[in-house]
Amino acid sequence: MPDARVIPIKGKDPKGPKKKRPVAKKSAAATGARASRSSTVPAEEPVDQAQALPGTEEHVDWDTRVAGVLAFLRRRITGDYQVDDFGFDPELTDRILLAPFRPLYKRWFRIETRGLENIPDTGGALLVANHSGTVAVDSMMTQLAIWDHHPEHRHLRMLGADFVFQLPVVSELARKGGHTLACAPDAERLLSSGELVGVWPEGFKGVGKPFSERYKLQRFGRGGFVAAALRTKTPIIPCSIVGAEEIYPIIGNAKLMARLLGAPYFPITPTFPWLGPLGMVPLPSKWIIEFGEPIRTDEFPEGAADDPMLVFDLTDQVRETIQQTLYRLLVARRSVFF
Repeated sequence: MPDARVIPIKGKDPKGPKKKRPVAKKSAAATGARASRSSTVPAEEPVDQAQALPGTEEHVDWDTRVAGVLAFLRRRITGDYQVDDFGFDPELTDRILLAPFRPLYKRWFRIETRGLENIPDTGGALLVANHSGTVAVDSMMTQLAIWDHHPEHRHLRMLGADFVFQLPVVSELARKGGHTLACAPDAERLLSSGELVGVWPEGFKGVGKPFSERYKLQRFGRGGFVAAALRTKTPIIPCSIVGAEEIYPIIGNAKLMARLLGAPYFPITPTFPWLGPLGMVPLPSKWIIEFGEPIRTDEFPEGAADDPMLVFDLTDQVRETIQQTLYRLLVARRSVFF
C-alpha cells in the first residue's frame, strides 16, 4: 500500500524553517532572586575620584582654622594690623573680643533682631537704646547683632561712661573694641567720619535700677547725643531691648560696699552674692532687639543744636519712641524665658 501523502492545510512546506518561540523576558525580581542565590556580594558602584572621601571635609575645615589662627598670630607678632586714632582694632574685636559673647547670643539668650534694615549701610548714624541688666551686657549684644547680622557687617562704636575707662583692664579692652568716652567732641568726630555710633543715655541709672522699675526708662540726660546728631546731620535710630532686665534682677543695693569699691552700685540679686561665682551666671531670658525707623536731622536748620528747646523736644521724642516700643514688645511677649 503506497504511503499516504500529507497535504498541509495552509499550503506551507512542512520541511520549511520553523518559527522560533519567543523567549519570555525574566522579571527583575526573578533575576535579582537568582543573583542573590548565586552570590551574596553586591556589585560595587564606581567611585567618583573628584568627590572628597568621607571625613576629609572636617580635616580640611580644621586645617583652614589652624592656618587662620597661625596667620592671626603672625600679624599680631609682626604688628601687621590696623588701629585707628581711637585705638580701635577691628580684627581683634571680631576674633577675640566678640567671640565669647556669641554662644550667649545664639544659645543662651536666643536673641531675635528686628528692623536691621533701618540701619543705613554706609554713613554716620546715631543709635540710641535703653540700658538695663545690672551689667552692661545689652550693649555688647547690640554690637554683636549688628556686626554678625547686618548685611554690611558694620561695627558699632559705643560711647561709654568715665567709670568704664578708669578700670585698668576694661579700659584697654574698650579702646580696642572701638569704644570711647561719652563726650560731644568724640561723638561728633566719629559721626562726621561716617561711623555708626551707639549711646545708652540712661547710663548707670538704667543699668542699676531695681527690678521693680524694669522697662521704665530713666532720664535721658541733657540731650547731648541729640545735639551731636544735629551738628553732624546724621539720623537717630531708636533701639528697644527686651530681655536684659531679667538676667540679673536687682532686689537690693549694698551702698556701703559700692562706696568701698568706688562703684556706682553693688547689686544684690536672688543668686548673687548668695551663690558665690554661680550667682554671676545670667538667667536665660529670651531677648528681642528692635531697631526703629530713623529720625532724620538733616531737615533742621543750621544752628539747631544750639536751641535748647529743640534739643529737649527731640530728646523726648526719641525717649518716648523707645518707651512705647518696649510696651508693645512686652505685651506681645509670650514668656520671660521662651
